[in-house]
Amino acid sequence: MTGDITIGTLADVDGDTPAALRASRFNRHTFWCGQSGSGKTYALGVVLERLLLGTQVPMLILDPNADFVRLWEVRDETDPETAAALGALDVRVLRPRGLADASPLHVRYIDMSLRARAATLQIDPVRDAAEYNALLHLEGEVGPLESDHLATVLRESDDPAKHALLRRLENLGVLDWDVWARGQTSAEDVVDERPRATVMDLGGFHEQQEARVAALAVLDHLWATRERRRPMLIVIDEAHNLCRPDPETDVEAALTERIVQIAAEGRKYGLWLVLSTQRPSKVHVNALSQCDNLALMRMSSPRDLAELADVFGYAPADLLAASPHFLQGQALFAGGFAPEASVVQVAARWTHEGGSDVAVPL
Repeated sequence: MTGDITIGTLADVDGDTPAALRASRFNRHTFWCGQSGSGKTYALGVVLERLLLGTQVPMLILDPNADFVRLWEVRDETDPETAAALGALDVRVLRPRGLADASPLHVRYIDMSLRARAATLQIDPVRDAAEYNALLHLEGEVGPLESDHLATVLRESDDPAKHALLRRLENLGVLDWDVWARGQTSAEDVVDERPRATVMDLGGFHEQQEARVAALAVLDHLWATRERRRPMLIVIDEAHNLCRPDPETDVEAALTERIVQIAAEGRKYGLWLVLSTQRPSKVHVNALSQCDNLALMRMSSPRDLAELADVFGYAPADLLAASPHFLQGQALFAGGFAPEASVVQVAARWTHEGGSDVAVPL
């Protein structure tokens, strides 16, 4: 990544002085933060659009609220040259089965790491030793997670542990989940093709666990193939859903550990994070502390501002203190990707934002 991307205008300078970020410094992890109503997701979309046109780095966007599913759809008011350039980009949108204007969002169970497969089924390697061992030896016996095929393999076995594993699958309803590829193209396949952007809409599954399993499968796959050193900007919107400081389930724990590992070690393999959330305390500190770039929008909580000042010592104290007074769409950019720490009024979007607020009935 080279050059600068213009993202708006300097908010504390008279006139329309352009504000830019160093595209090359997105090879460091970025923390994007702002309270509800600050324009956080909209502004993040502005920067992602500029990166799409200003760099060649592929993006993976984990999108829990369908805010980026229209990243391929250019606004009418966008100038023709920019619109044509955006329209030529390979942007893939993956959504849960049944949602229109996208390819299905699927992952392959049998290709997931053993840790992830066990977490999906809530199997502990010590407490549930027999079932874990049966799961361990399933690899090679089944292909894609076809409900009938897998159920038949387990049911016809003479191993009581496999019968117990089948009961667990049926009791949890895992065999009926829409997330499984069942021989079709998976999200891992799409990511391996490295389109300019892959948007995974995690919000449309019937079971919340399916969304986390989909994210875990793809992040595990990127980590397993990290030695290829094929760059990827991994954007995690509402990161507190996937990288919690206090995970409650096995899948949440596995997800948090994987994101923390990418934050700690992924940079040298070309795996770079953008973590976006409303409050710093909602994201695991071991991921937060690895971020060398900060984008801060309006933030009124003194406790949150104190935590940001502690973690991001390179952010000027006076600009952090001004955050409660930022207008919608204004952000403090500090760290390696900012030529100098400054408050920016972010520009208008070139593409449509997928989500929107619900109006108050009048």
